[in-house]
Amino acid sequence: MQAAELKTLTPQPPTYRVEPEYEPVVKDNRPLLKADSLPHSQVQMLTIEELDKKYPPFVRCDNYGILGCGKLKFKEKILLGLGLVVLVPIRVVVLVTLLLVYYVICRICTVAKAPNIEEGEQEDYAHMGGWRRGVIVRTGRFLSRVVLFVMGFCWIRETRRESYADEQFNREKDQSGGPDRPAAIISNHVSYLDILYHTSSNFPSFVAKRSVGKLPLVGLISKCLGCVYVQREAKSSDFKGVSGVVNDRIREAQQNFDAPNMMLFPEGTTTNGNFLLPFKTGAFLAKAPVLPILLRFPYSRFSPAWETISGVRHIVFLLSQFVNYLEVIRLPIYYPTQLEKDDPKLYAYNVRRCMAHEGSLALSDLGLPEKRVYHAALLDLFLKQ
Repeated sequence: MQAAELKTLTPQPPTYRVEPEYEPVVKDNRPLLKADSLPHSQVQMLTIEELDKKYPPFVRCDNYGILGCGKLKFKEKILLGLGLVVLVPIRVVVLVTLLLVYYVICRICTVAKAPNIEEGEQEDYAHMGGWRRGVIVRTGRFLSRVVLFVMGFCWIRETRRESYADEQFNREKDQSGGPDRPAAIISNHVSYLDILYHTSSNFPSFVAKRSVGKLPLVGLISKCLGCVYVQREAKSSDFKGVSGVVNDRIREAQQNFDAPNMMLFPEGTTTNGNFLLPFKTGAFLAKAPVLPILLRFPYSRFSPAWETISGVRHIVFLLSQFVNYLEVIRLPIYYPTQLEKDDPKLYAYNVRRCMAHEGSLALSDLGLPEKRVYHAALLDLFLKQ
């Protein structure tokens, strides 16, 4: 299948523009989609078309429709049926086997080893040295790539850019005021598949829900990755402690080559891959260089973006696809200026603008609260129909 045949969504943002809080380093004349304060009761009265126009970063535009419950054409039904009968059983067995194999490897490598304990009930095995850590990292990267291959991502197109399109971002290393190693990896967030790619590429530590660390099999693996656990459902008393752990990890990664990098999705939630939401400042508080990476998932039938669809339905449809696609743009290290170091909001703002410019992504100031309203309204409409 030629790349030209793959669907790419074409966002239709409103014509108005919101003046930014900070003056960006690069003038960007594209409109910034603004969140409205429309009451939830009024949102529920909107039609599907009106909802899609109001919340474009979270809209699915593939053959499977809203919530993955759209009416399929006859050809699509045939392809889906073949995938469900032939591909899904085989892929599920292989994926479960790979998970068990890596769990056993992690279990063997952590035998008689106490986890590293940090503030806020954080514990991990990412600070082990010697052969144990080497085995966990190498097998983890290899098996993550195998998992992607089994899921249909046979070829991943990677592009490494040596410089930014705008010369103002091409800064000398000595302007960073410290080691030139990126302390954190910054990426847009489209799907849980993002984690598999970054694990296969860099094997970094992630920020995850605290419940992940308690899951069978996956819990130990997340500790070997060095995940920082947070309670997202509510701001608990250790909120500052978690933030401190993240910043300590970022500073450690900058100074110590053997320490794992932190992988952060500053948007805080997923989109359909065509927008960048506002960045949270957690990745930029350490005043250290960051490595921006952009992920794209071109598709012809089913979009790998994890939007307005349940996890089970998403994984079943994804595994039913004969081939899936992933494109990666690895941007140069972004070195902050002194002004950006002194103001994390400005640092986050400029990195976001830079990534949007390099990846031709639209900007939106919608966020997780608006996403939840959109999902609730869609589910309401679906149940009524």
